[in-house]
Amino acid sequence: MTPPTDATAPTADDVRAALAEAADPARAASSARFFKTGPGEYGEGDRFIGVTVPATRAVAKRFATLPLDGVAELLADPEHEHRLCALVIVVARFDRASAARTRDDGERARLARFYLAAVRAGRVDNWDLVDVSADRILGEFVRDPGATDAAARAGLDLGLLDELAASGDLWERRVAIMSTFAFLKHGDAAPTLRLAERLLDDVHDLIHKATGWMLRESGRRVGRETLTGFLDAYASRMPRTMLSYATEHLDPAERARYRAMR
Repeated sequence: MTPPTDATAPTADDVRAALAEAADPARAASSARFFKTGPGEYGEGDRFIGVTVPATRAVAKRFATLPLDGVAELLADPEHEHRLCALVIVVARFDRASAARTRDDGERARLARFYLAAVRAGRVDNWDLVDVSADRILGEFVRDPGATDAAARAGLDLGLLDELAASGDLWERRVAIMSTFAFLKHGDAAPTLRLAERLLDDVHDLIHKATGWMLRESGRRVGRETLTGFLDAYASRMPRTMLSYATEHLDPAERARYRAMR
């Protein structure tokens, strides 16, 4: 399948057709098991067509100019790869609007709100969908709203991440903690540490894993003492998985010491 010409705007159906060409039923069945789509599992009801992530990214690149209403169509699809492709398109568009030569703060705000609406509508509803997009769009806008006017950026701030972290929805909570990765990449651990403390009593292992990962990154990207200071204060309260992820890069003796605090 060839992409549409410049004279014809791509459509959601064009993207669906391109993804269908790369689909593999055997991979679809494997992905459905891996992403826990069975009754009562976190991905219950999610549907896969069996497209690899590199192939999905290639389709997103081919149809990078898909209008935002077409992106919204894909996000509303039950097929997981359609939603992943849509999010990759939005991330690339946000990156272009953030680059020095093509900076467009109005577009950045529009895309951040579009993404937040998708999160709240339940379209960003598995861990890979969150992890590919949260810090790259919402987290980066909250970190750097640029010259956006007050009305355009209203509600897109650290308070929003606190609100999402307190949500009853698993994926909104994961979006909150993963969004703080944007701050860690710029040497600021404060949002991560604040949300990690808030999430200490979370019951879901996907939040334990994400929070432990971000704590580990705080030690790697900001300073080892940032991580160890948090662990000194909270290791005794941390869920086992969160603590395991957070201490993964510490030396064995130090890992053992923190794990013995539980």
